[in-house]
Amino acid sequence: MRIALIVPGVGGYLREGHERVIPVLLALIERLAQHHEVLVIPLDQAERRRYPLLGATVATLGRMTGAGAGWWLVGLQRLISVLRSQGGRPDVLHAFWAGRPGSWAVAAGHLLRVPVVVSIGGGELVWLPHIGYGGYGSWLKRAKTSLVLRMADAVSACSRYSLGALTKTRADAFWLPWSVDWKLFDAPVERPPGPPWRLLHVASINRVKDQATLLRALRLVLDHGITFELDCIGEDTLGGSLQRMSVELGLAAMVRFHGFKPADEVVPFYRQAHLYVHSSLYESMAAVVLEAAAAGVPTVGTAVGLIAEMAPKAALAVPVGDPTALAQGMLTLLGDPEERARMGRAAQRFARTYDADWTASQFGALYARLIRGSRSVPLAT
Repeated sequence: MRIALIVPGVGGYLREGHERVIPVLLALIERLAQHHEVLVIPLDQAERRRYPLLGATVATLGRMTGAGAGWWLVGLQRLISVLRSQGGRPDVLHAFWAGRPGSWAVAAGHLLRVPVVVSIGGGELVWLPHIGYGGYGSWLKRAKTSLVLRMADAVSACSRYSLGALTKTRADAFWLPWSVDWKLFDAPVERPPGPPWRLLHVASINRVKDQATLLRALRLVLDHGITFELDCIGEDTLGGSLQRMSVELGLAAMVRFHGFKPADEVVPFYRQAHLYVHSSLYESMAAVVLEAAAAGVPTVGTAVGLIAEMAPKAALAVPVGDPTALAQGMLTLLGDPEERARMGRAAQRFARTYDADWTASQFGALYARLIRGSRSVPLAT
């Protein structure tokens, strides 16, 4: 098959290395390219160029100026030109995110008469007004997203949590997480016992990840006499406010802020952690939870994304924005080594069952059905 993947500007793909990439999408690309001709079109690169990546071909659209309908039409024209430059039209288009990637994909698919898959993967179907996050902040944005989802031939969600909102627009939407290569993170579930307990958090420091709640929870854990070390890995977008908060809460000696690290440099942190902790207000999936699971690390986090569906067997989920509940979850698992190990093994089974090979095979089967003209898409299990 000839598959074209249109991917968002958040993360992206760089020829020069592995910084600022989306690991779960790279894993999918690599596996699809082993059996098919794959063209990847990222929307975040200023230069127009073409280069190989993991057996696929990357072709960029370059910087575009302007706004409104004119800007959108220029982008669509460039996208169609790139698709045709591969020696003819693709057999299927797959857009990740229902915003700009999805809107261009469904338009190009209609013009080229090519089936289109759209996978939601961000905050397309949510609006959190207190932090200004999400794609549902206005009737116009909601109308655009709804149109994209209705025009696509198939629509997927990467967790059952996000599927619930998606099925209100597309009743035939299906569940299919974007998974990790568990072998890259694999580790024994058992860890040398604490204290100090090793905690890990991997996410960009921003308002939707709500690390302020995490720090407040850690203060409560410390108040119970539990000593710990938290490694916080991720780009800081809040100008050091979280670091200052950790000092104010008396946590500076226990919390280490590492900034951004490439995925392979994060692996050792997973392998030594006793718990992965996550405090997001919203997640469509949270791939880092799968990375932790692959390493046998149980997650204590808010009931969003994959955490919501892995709980209670393979994760411990607590209400959003509740530092007391988050602290109690950490105390519960740190104080129960048998339950912590059991949950770590269950998480590891989840990551191995729904791994990157499984995801690629599921999407490959979906593409084949659409190319044959079938819109019947059974729910993955």
